[in-house]
Amino acid sequence: MKNRERVLVCIAVSVFIIWASASLPAGDMRQDDQVKIDNFSFTPQVLTIKAGTSVTWTNKDDAPHTVVSGSKKFASSVLDTDGRFSFTFKDPGTYDYYCSVHPHMTGKIVVQ
Repeated sequence: MKNRERVLVCIAVSVFIIWASASLPAGDMRQDDQVKIDNFSFTPQVLTIKAGTSVTWTNKDDAPHTVVSGSKKFASSVLDTDGRFSFTFKDPGTYDYYCSVHPHMTGKIVVQ
C-alpha cells in the first residue's frame, strides 16, 4: 500500500470513529457518571441519572473532601487529591449530599 493510500485509509477510519461515537446516545457512551470536586465545589452540582447508575466523585482539589449523603445512605472516607468514591444508585429519588469537612459544599443526585 502506498503512503497516499495509507493516509486515505487512516482518514476514512478516523471519520467513521467520530461518526459512530457521535451517533450513539450519550447514556450508552459512559458506564459511570462523574462528579468532579474542585475549587471547593461539586461539578455538576445537580446530576440526573437513571436508576442502577454508578456515580464516581473525584477530588481534583488540593484540600481533602468527603461525600456524605444527607440521609446517611452513603459516605466516603476522606478523599485526598485524585481520590475517588463511587456509589450505585438503585432506587429513584433525590439524594442530597455534602462534604463533611466543608459543609457549605453541597450537591444533589436525582435518580429517575
